Amino acid sequence: MSADAGKFITLEGIEGSGKSTLAGALGQALRARGLAVQLTREPGGTPLAERLRTLLLEHGEEPIGARSEMLLMFAARAVHLDNLIRPALRGGTWVVCDRFTDATRAYQGSGRGVSGELIEQLAEMVHGDLWPDRTLLLDLPVEQGLARARRRSASTDRFEDEDRRFHERVRAGYLKIADAEPQRVRILDAMAPAELLARRALEALADLWGD
Repeated sequence: MSADAGKFITLEGIEGSGKSTLAGALGQALRARGLAVQLTREPGGTPLAERLRTLLLEHGEEPIGARSEMLLMFAARAVHLDNLIRPALRGGTWVVCDRFTDATRAYQGSGRGVSGELIEQLAEMVHGDLWPDRTLLLDLPVEQGLARARRRSASTDRFEDEDRRFHERVRAGYLKIADAEPQRVRILDAMAPAELLARRALEALADLWGD
């Protein structure tokens, strides 16, 4: 990326951690600083990637195995990167993305038991030259997150329907990533009020302004 390229910010966390709410608040705050901002999500973000999202989240008649799920995630990610994220960053836009490869590490790796080596090989192939400038991990107890997710919607997707043990493994996977990459990944208390959480998120991005 060129020196005037935008910054790539990702939000991660278990179900119900408040990523979508924080993304909106960050978008407003960054635009107030005069920055161009693109909010997006994974899986999804472009029309084709959103179609893959539907396949991944819906309760279909045919089961999706763990490796197939991972491959579909990376297929959607490749489309998303080529058609939205990379062009936006090259144009100087800051991209705030709800989930990225850390989610695959946590959900398909820690949660499903897919080989971490295989996930890293695919990550290198799909976006080895591009990793987030900063990742904000919204952490909270699994019980609280699932309760929030179920209050938010009467219907649940394939991931929300997994048992508590699965989500505990996902949370543990996220915390392991944060422990291994403290410079990139900052942990935020997702139980904090929304306004306070947004303030802390901005503080965690302060070194990226380039002022």
